[in-house]
Amino acid sequence: MRILLSNDDGVRAPGLAALHKELSKIADVTVIAPDRNCSGASNSLTLHNPLRVEQLENGFFSVNGTPTDCVHIGTNSPLGESPDLVVSGINDAPNMGDDVIYSGTVAAATEGRFLGLPAIAVSMGEYGHDFYETAARVVAELVGQLDRDPISSDFVLNVNVPYRPYEQIKGIQMTRLGRRHRAETMVRDSDPWGREIFWYGPVGPHRDDGPGTDFAAVADGYVSVTPLTVDMTARDDREKVQQWLTKHT
Repeated sequence: MRILLSNDDGVRAPGLAALHKELSKIADVTVIAPDRNCSGASNSLTLHNPLRVEQLENGFFSVNGTPTDCVHIGTNSPLGESPDLVVSGINDAPNMGDDVIYSGTVAAATEGRFLGLPAIAVSMGEYGHDFYETAARVVAELVGQLDRDPISSDFVLNVNVPYRPYEQIKGIQMTRLGRRHRAETMVRDSDPWGREIFWYGPVGPHRDDGPGTDFAAVADGYVSVTPLTVDMTARDDREKVQQWLTKHT
């Protein structure tokens, strides 16, 4: 199996190295990742500047672009053979609930799916720099299962792993996305020259973290696996919208 591995924390992130180490035991892995932290980049593309690729001393490829750019280079360029699978991570923070809208980690996997490949995005269930080995082992097991029993590439598997040793993981649960309340108010400040600046405030607290959600599974010590579709059609609301349109047309 040939795996394209990327992330949004940057090519030198420890989570990326941990995942590469584990996946290299079972597959041929090519690492193409941003040259800097691109958290929150979502599915953005670099359209107005050229992309430059540099191979580092460890063999990883560094790109002056976004996670989505990296996956394009890994699948639509002469750089190596076409992969069988795209894996993105390990993100050093959760990507659950509404976070997936902004996540560069999820975006890299989503781009793999756009290009017709199965894809996995993996994140730690809490902020921190420990227990990457836990998440790496979980992903390697999922990849092994995909190799033995392939599934459709019509969706992305969004994986969040509890922040604990592997031996303390209770199991794996299929989940749905939870929801957060709106984020806190933006913070107003000034730079050293007295000019006004703004910083994003903290993310909002959990709004829907009940049974079956990714929030609940990770809090209970289970790996959360949520299938994500890129078709954003609100299917359950189509009839409601049609009735509303009929009244006004």
